[in-house]
Amino acid sequence: MKRGLIACCLALAIAPAFSAPPVAKIQAILAKPKILCGRFDQSKQLAGMKKPLLSNGRFCISAGKGVLWRTLQPFPNTLRLTRDEIVQTQGEHVTARLDARQEPAVRIINNVLFSLLAGDLSQLDTLFEGEGSVQDKQWSVTLKARDAGLAKVIAGVSLEGGAYVKSVVLHEANGDRTSITFSGMQTGDSAVTAEEAALF
Repeated sequence: MKRGLIACCLALAIAPAFSAPPVAKIQAILAKPKILCGRFDQSKQLAGMKKPLLSNGRFCISAGKGVLWRTLQPFPNTLRLTRDEIVQTQGEHVTARLDARQEPAVRIINNVLFSLLAGDLSQLDTLFEGEGSVQDKQWSVTLKARDAGLAKVIAGVSLEGGAYVKSVVLHEANGDRTSITFSGMQTGDSAVTAEEAALF
Protein backbone atom coordinates (compact mmCIF):
# COMPACT_ATOMS: atom_id res chain seq x y z
CA MET A 1 0.00 0.00 0.00
CA LYS A 2 2.83 2.37 0.92
CA ARG A 3 4.48 1.81 -2.48
CA GLY A 4 1.21 2.60 -4.26
CA LEU A 5 0.68 5.70 -2.17
CA ILE A 6 4.18 6.95 -2.92
CA ALA A 7 3.71 6.29 -6.65
CA CYS A 8 0.41 8.17 -6.61
CA CYS A 9 2.01 11.10 -4.80
CA LEU A 10 4.87 11.19 -7.28
CA ALA A 11 2.37 11.45 -10.08
CA LEU A 12 0.75 14.38 -8.32
CA ALA A 13 3.96 16.07 -7.42
CA ILE A 14 5.33 16.03 -10.94
CA ALA A 15 1.98 16.54 -12.65
CA PRO A 16 2.91 20.08 -13.73
CA ALA A 17 6.57 19.19 -14.26
CA PHE A 18 8.43 20.56 -17.23
CA SER A 19 12.03 19.60 -16.48
CA ALA A 20 12.92 18.93 -20.09
CA PRO A 21 13.96 20.93 -23.14
CA PRO A 22 12.69 23.50 -24.00
CA VAL A 23 12.18 24.50 -20.35
CA ALA A 24 11.99 28.26 -20.90
CA LYS A 25 9.30 28.04 -23.60
CA ILE A 26 7.11 25.69 -21.56
CA GLN A 27 7.55 27.74 -18.42
CA ALA A 28 6.43 30.84 -20.31
CA ILE A 29 3.22 29.05 -21.42
CA LEU A 30 2.28 27.62 -18.02
CA ALA A 31 0.00 29.69 -15.80
CA LYS A 32 1.28 30.07 -12.24
CA PRO A 33 -1.75 30.73 -10.02
CA LYS A 34 -1.35 30.65 -6.24
CA ILE A 35 -4.47 28.48 -6.02
CA LEU A 36 -5.57 26.00 -8.68
CA CYS A 37 -8.47 23.53 -8.40
CA GLY A 38 -10.18 21.24 -10.87
CA ARG A 39 -11.41 17.77 -11.73
CA PHE A 40 -9.31 14.68 -12.36
CA ASP A 41 -10.21 11.40 -14.06
CA GLN A 42 -7.82 8.55 -13.42
CA SER A 43 -7.36 5.14 -15.05
CA LYS A 44 -4.93 2.71 -13.44
CA GLN A 45 -3.94 -0.37 -15.45
CA LEU A 46 -2.41 -2.99 -13.18
CA ALA A 47 0.06 -5.41 -14.73
CA GLY A 48 -1.68 -8.72 -15.43
CA MET A 49 -5.24 -7.34 -15.21
CA LYS A 50 -7.48 -6.73 -18.21
CA LYS A 51 -9.76 -3.99 -16.88
CA PRO A 52 -8.35 -0.71 -15.56
CA LEU A 53 -9.35 0.72 -12.18
CA LEU A 54 -11.27 3.97 -12.75
CA SER A 55 -11.61 6.86 -10.32
CA ASN A 56 -12.36 10.57 -10.35
CA GLY A 57 -12.52 13.53 -8.01
CA ARG A 58 -11.15 17.00 -7.31
CA PHE A 59 -7.71 18.41 -6.68
CA CYS A 60 -6.56 21.72 -5.23
CA ILE A 61 -3.05 23.16 -5.17
CA SER A 62 -2.27 26.03 -2.80
CA ALA A 63 1.18 27.60 -3.03
CA GLY A 64 1.18 28.29 0.70
CA LYS A 65 -0.43 25.09 2.01
CA GLY A 66 0.20 22.12 -0.28
CA VAL A 67 -1.99 19.80 -2.35
CA LEU A 68 -5.38 18.16 -1.76
CA TRP A 69 -6.29 15.14 -3.92
CA ARG A 70 -9.90 14.13 -3.17
CA THR A 71 -11.10 10.91 -4.80
CA LEU A 72 -14.91 10.97 -4.97
CA GLN A 73 -15.62 7.83 -7.03
CA PRO A 74 -15.64 4.87 -6.57
CA PHE A 75 -14.63 5.29 -2.90
CA PRO A 76 -14.19 8.68 -1.21
CA ASN A 77 -10.76 9.38 0.28
CA THR A 78 -8.44 12.35 0.57
CA LEU A 79 -4.70 12.69 0.12
CA ARG A 80 -3.06 15.81 1.60
CA LEU A 81 0.54 16.72 0.81
CA THR A 82 2.42 19.33 2.82
CA ARG A 83 6.11 20.12 3.12
CA ASP A 84 6.49 17.76 6.09
CA GLU A 85 4.14 14.85 5.40
CA ILE A 86 1.63 13.02 3.25
CA VAL A 87 -1.65 12.06 4.93
CA GLN A 88 -4.40 9.83 3.52
CA THR A 89 -7.85 9.93 5.13
CA GLN A 90 -11.23 8.27 4.67
CA GLY A 91 -13.93 10.36 6.30
CA GLU A 92 -12.44 11.47 9.61
CA HIS A 93 -10.07 8.50 9.90
CA VAL A 94 -6.38 8.72 8.97
CA THR A 95 -5.52 5.57 7.00
CA ALA A 96 -1.88 6.37 6.18
CA ARG A 97 0.70 8.95 7.22
CA LEU A 98 4.17 9.29 5.70
CA ASP A 99 6.62 11.59 7.47
CA ALA A 100 9.29 13.33 5.38
CA ARG A 101 11.81 12.85 8.21
CA GLN A 102 11.35 9.08 8.15
CA GLU A 103 10.61 8.38 4.46
CA PRO A 104 13.25 9.66 1.98
CA ALA A 105 10.76 9.27 -0.91
CA VAL A 106 8.37 11.66 0.83
CA ARG A 107 11.13 14.26 1.01
CA ILE A 108 11.78 13.84 -2.74
CA ILE A 109 8.06 14.16 -3.53
CA ASN A 110 7.68 17.27 -1.42
CA ASN A 111 10.88 18.86 -2.72
CA VAL A 112 9.62 18.40 -6.29
CA LEU A 113 6.19 19.74 -5.39
CA PHE A 114 7.42 22.84 -3.61
CA SER A 115 10.09 23.48 -6.25
CA LEU A 116 7.30 23.65 -8.80
CA LEU A 117 5.22 25.97 -6.66
CA ALA A 118 8.24 28.24 -6.15
CA GLY A 119 9.21 28.09 -9.83
CA ASP A 120 12.62 26.57 -8.95
CA LEU A 121 13.57 24.24 -11.81
CA SER A 122 17.08 23.44 -10.59
CA GLN A 123 15.76 20.76 -8.22
CA LEU A 124 13.79 19.10 -11.02
CA ASP A 125 16.79 19.06 -13.31
CA THR A 126 18.71 16.99 -10.78
CA LEU A 127 15.90 14.40 -10.51
CA PHE A 128 14.65 14.03 -14.09
CA GLU A 129 15.92 14.01 -17.64
CA GLY A 130 13.85 13.89 -20.80
CA GLU A 131 12.69 15.63 -23.92
CA GLY A 132 9.84 17.90 -24.84
CA SER A 133 8.28 19.92 -27.63
CA VAL A 134 6.19 23.08 -27.96
CA GLN A 135 3.76 23.98 -30.75
CA ASP A 136 1.04 26.65 -30.81
CA LYS A 137 0.99 27.16 -27.01
CA GLN A 138 0.69 23.40 -26.46
CA TRP A 139 3.52 21.28 -25.10
CA SER A 140 4.44 17.67 -24.35
CA VAL A 141 7.18 16.23 -22.17
CA THR A 142 8.59 12.75 -21.54
CA LEU A 143 10.60 12.30 -18.34
CA LYS A 144 12.85 9.60 -16.90
CA ALA A 145 14.22 9.59 -13.36
CA ARG A 146 17.94 10.25 -12.99
CA ASP A 147 17.90 9.10 -9.37
CA ALA A 148 18.27 5.31 -9.01
CA GLY A 149 15.94 5.17 -6.01
CA LEU A 150 13.24 7.08 -7.86
CA ALA A 151 13.71 4.89 -10.94
CA LYS A 152 12.86 1.82 -8.84
CA VAL A 153 9.34 3.24 -8.44
CA ILE A 154 8.83 5.33 -11.59
CA ALA A 155 9.95 4.03 -15.00
CA GLY A 156 8.81 7.13 -16.89
CA VAL A 157 6.29 9.96 -17.09
CA SER A 158 4.59 11.61 -20.08
CA LEU A 159 2.80 14.95 -19.79
CA GLU A 160 0.80 17.19 -22.12
CA GLY A 161 -0.69 20.60 -21.60
CA GLY A 162 -1.01 24.26 -22.42
CA ALA A 163 -1.53 26.94 -19.79
CA TYR A 164 -2.32 24.03 -17.45
CA VAL A 165 -1.39 20.36 -17.45
CA LYS A 166 -4.03 18.39 -19.37
CA SER A 167 -2.83 14.81 -18.98
CA VAL A 168 -0.25 12.70 -17.18
CA VAL A 169 0.73 9.09 -17.91
CA LEU A 170 2.81 7.46 -15.19
CA HIS A 171 4.68 4.23 -15.99
CA GLU A 172 5.67 2.43 -12.80
CA ALA A 173 8.68 0.15 -12.62
CA ASN A 174 6.46 -2.83 -11.73
CA GLY A 175 4.55 -2.56 -15.03
CA ASP A 176 1.50 -0.66 -13.76
CA ARG A 177 0.36 2.40 -15.73
CA THR A 178 -1.67 5.33 -14.43
CA SER A 179 -3.32 7.85 -16.79
CA ILE A 180 -4.75 11.09 -15.39
CA THR A 181 -6.63 13.82 -17.25
CA PHE A 182 -7.40 17.23 -15.74
CA SER A 183 -10.35 19.50 -16.55
CA GLY A 184 -12.52 22.31 -15.19
CA MET A 185 -9.59 24.38 -13.95
CA GLN A 186 -10.41 27.26 -11.58
CA THR A 187 -8.05 29.69 -9.90
CA GLY A 188 -8.17 32.05 -6.93
CA ASP A 189 -9.69 31.82 -3.46
CA SER A 190 -13.19 31.17 -4.83
CA ALA A 191 -11.97 27.92 -6.46
CA VAL A 192 -11.63 26.26 -3.03
CA THR A 193 -14.82 24.98 -1.38
CA ALA A 194 -15.42 25.50 2.35
CA GLU A 195 -14.87 21.77 2.93
CA GLU A 196 -11.54 21.85 1.08
CA ALA A 197 -10.43 24.94 3.00
CA ALA A 198 -11.08 23.07 6.24
CA LEU A 199 -9.04 20.08 5.03
CA PHE A 200 -6.08 22.33 4.26
